[in-house]
Amino acid sequence: MGVGAFGLAVAMYLYSQIQKIEIENETVADITSQIQKGAMAFLGAEYRYLSVFVVVVAALLYYINDFEYETPAAFLAGALCSVAAGYSGMRAATSANGRTAMAASSGGQPEALEVSYNGGAVMGLSVGGLGLLGISLMAYWLGTGPEVQNVAGFGMGASSIALFARVGG
Repeated sequence: MGVGAFGLAVAMYLYSQIQKIEIENETVADITSQIQKGAMAFLGAEYRYLSVFVVVVAALLYYINDFEYETPAAFLAGALCSVAAGYSGMRAATSANGRTAMAASSGGQPEALEVSYNGGAVMGLSVGGLGLLGISLMAYWLGTGPEVQNVAGFGMGASSIALFARVGG
């Protein structure tokens, strides 16, 4: 759990560092804002459609597993972690776009590379951190006995959202 929490803390720190960079050019600020609004609207719409899929699959898992709730609950938790990672990654990436342009204009390629790298690192650390934290909590909740196969539901939920998000956008 500690490594997952640490990854999320580093992701939040990197995001805060990105946000500290001022976008001084009004045109760049406007374009950045429009891109971010559009991307977040797209994700919201995509996740609304995916929520129907997630609920249907969770219900099927509940039925298939003789009305045991552990696997469907893990599936839902995995899906929620994947949605959270997607939102944080998209917000960081779209926020870093304009700031990368500002860093390139003031500090050249090295500063621009640092900003863009940190923007991408937020997504990577969010995925890893939420995955480790989620799997750790699932193992803690479900134990490590024969029921541990229920944890596979977590991975299935996270993977299904990631797959559809990748195919959809």
